[in-house]
This record gives sequence, structure tokens and C-alpha cells, in this order.
Amino acid sequence: MQRSALLISILLVVAAVGPTAGAVAAAGPSESVGTALESHGGDADTCTFPYETTDATGAEVEIPDDPDRVVTLNPSAAQTMWEIGAEDEVVGVSQYATYLDGASAKTNVSGAGGPSVEAVLNTTPDLVLVPNSTHGFAAERVEQIRAQGVPVYVFGEATSLDYVANKTEHVGRLTGNCEAGTERAAEMRRSLELMRQALADEERPVGLNVFYGYTSGANTFIGDVMAAAGLQNGAASAGVSGFQPINDETVVELNPEWIVTPDGSSVPETPAYNSTTAVQEGNVVRVNTNYLQQPAPRSVLAAETILQAVHPDAYEEYRQLDATNGSTETAAPTTEGSETASQTTTAATDTASPTSSTGTPGFGVVAAIAALAAAAALVSKRQ
Repeated sequence: MQRSALLISILLVVAAVGPTAGAVAAAGPSESVGTALESHGGDADTCTFPYETTDATGAEVEIPDDPDRVVTLNPSAAQTMWEIGAEDEVVGVSQYATYLDGASAKTNVSGAGGPSVEAVLNTTPDLVLVPNSTHGFAAERVEQIRAQGVPVYVFGEATSLDYVANKTEHVGRLTGNCEAGTERAAEMRRSLELMRQALADEERPVGLNVFYGYTSGANTFIGDVMAAAGLQNGAASAGVSGFQPINDETVVELNPEWIVTPDGSSVPETPAYNSTTAVQEGNVVRVNTNYLQQPAPRSVLAAETILQAVHPDAYEEYRQLDATNGSTETAAPTTEGSETASQTTTAATDTASPTSSTGTPGFGVVAAIAALAAAAALVSKRQ
């Protein structure tokens, strides 16, 4: 029983965050699988093919023509395609992308323990988008796809929201949707800038991200989501880097004023957590898993959910600034009670179905995690 619980918690982490440091990181690709990603402009004159670029593994990728048959091997890549309005070009998705409107009609390219090479090739793709986590645990399968002459692009690990915005632009460039990718990235950056303005005079209480015994430390995009929403990342200040287990002693020492958790996870009912200001005052923010744990455009909605709970006045100011500047997004809805509701929406997309198995985050982090992520996602959604 204990062994099963431990396995589930590991899977959930991997799934939820993808990778990390320490023992978890050791399972994944080395740091040579880059994390940097430059911004790509959306000038129509430069959005031409053939297009040559280098992915996070150092592989030279040539895309001969504007692709109209794209396979995404993890939910974050799929979400990005949906957010730039290119879902019609997607022919294959992983089983954990079904929360996206219309994704269930796409070919499921997931197989036992990772992507199915046969299923991917049967879609006759022009391009395959591969998150770092998927490459980490299924590198051989990815290379089998590449060996068939299919352009394959592997992303690096997302360590910030700036990376996510750049990734959104880059997906647009890779798929011939340059203008849409640039516009969606600009919307993200604009929302984040408005949050910064609204939070200018606010104090930042200590927050702690908790999911299945793990936390998000420094150099994680979830940590950056929390910072964007006006929290201090307690785990980072305690010296935690990446996604790591967190012990009760650290929780007590940090005494977080707020706890942020994906909606599929729960706050441990232990003396350590029960002693925190966050638990005693009911300051637990539950955020849509598909937004909090996927390095994709909807991570901004996760930040909005946290901002509304922690800094309601700043949230209202943000909404006013947003309206004044003509936002195309719908901010997180008003919540009731001490535990913030996690469902947020965007103008052109649906939120996760409460009955779908989609808890997997689709990060681009290190390795063995994606496989685990899948299992984790299932568990988190079915609890």
C-alpha cells in the first residue's frame, strides 16, 4: 500500500511538473538539453519555408513546407496550438490533451509507456512537436520517428513565463502561424505586465506550491506563475531548485501564508501543514491543473486565479487595466469561500471537462516524468 502511494506521488509529480532536480532530474536528459528560447517575430515576410532551426537536443531541424499535419506529444504543445488558433492543423495528440475542445476527435498517439511510433507515423505528419519531458523518457521512440524523415522539434525545459511566451511564438514559427503565435505571446506578456503594475504597491506574502508531496522551487515556471500573482515562492527562498519533495520541517519553518495546489491534489492533513497560517486561515488556492502545470499560454489564467485570491484589490485593478487596454481574455471568475475555485476560461476555448482524464501537465522538463505524468494525470483527475 505504501509502495503504491509512493509510486503514485512520484508519477503525479512527474506528470504535474515534469522534472526536476535531484533524483527526479537524474532520470531525465542532461542540462545540455537547453532551456533558452529566443523570441521569434511574426513578420509575414520572414514566415517562409523551408525553415531550418536547432532544437533543444542540438539537432538540426528542417521543415521543407508550411506544415498542415502536426502531431503534439504532450498537452502543453497541444494547448499552444489551440491558443494560436491552429487546432485544425493538429492531427495527433496525447491522451491527456482531451480537455481541449475538439481534441477527442484527433488521433490518439499515446502508447504503452509513452508515444506510439506507429500511431504517430500513421498520421503522416509534416511536423512532430516534442516536449522535453517526453523526449527524456522516450528518446529512442522520438529518434525512430525522426529516422523516417519526419521533422521533429524537441523543446527545452520551461523555467519561466517568459520562456512560455517565447515558446508560443516559436510554435507559431515552426507551424507557419507566425502572426498568431506572436500575437498570443504578446497577449501573455501584456497581461503579465498589467499584473506587475497592479501589484506595484503590494506586499508579497510567502506562498508554497504543494502537489503530492512535491513543491516548485527556483527555476520553475510554476514558481514564476506564483511570483507573477504577487507571492514570494517560499520553496525557492528555502533553497529548493526545480521540482522537489518537501518535508514537514521545511513546511513548518516557512510557515506559508498561502498554499497553491492543482485542483487534483490535496493539502496533506499533517501537524506540519495544519500549523501553517495558510491552513489555519483557509488560504488555499486550488488552480486548474491544466493551466497551472502546463507551460503554455493558459498559465496566465493560473496566475489570475492566484492573484484574485491573494490580492483581491490588485486583481480588480488588473481587471480595470485589462479592460482599458482591450484584453481578449476573460479573467478568473469571482470565487466564494476561503478556497478559491479553479475553473477559469478564455474567450475561445473550453475549460477541462470534469470527467476527462487530463491531469498531465505537459511540461518541457526533464525526463522520466512524462511517462509518470500520464499516470499521474489520471490519478489526479480521478480522485
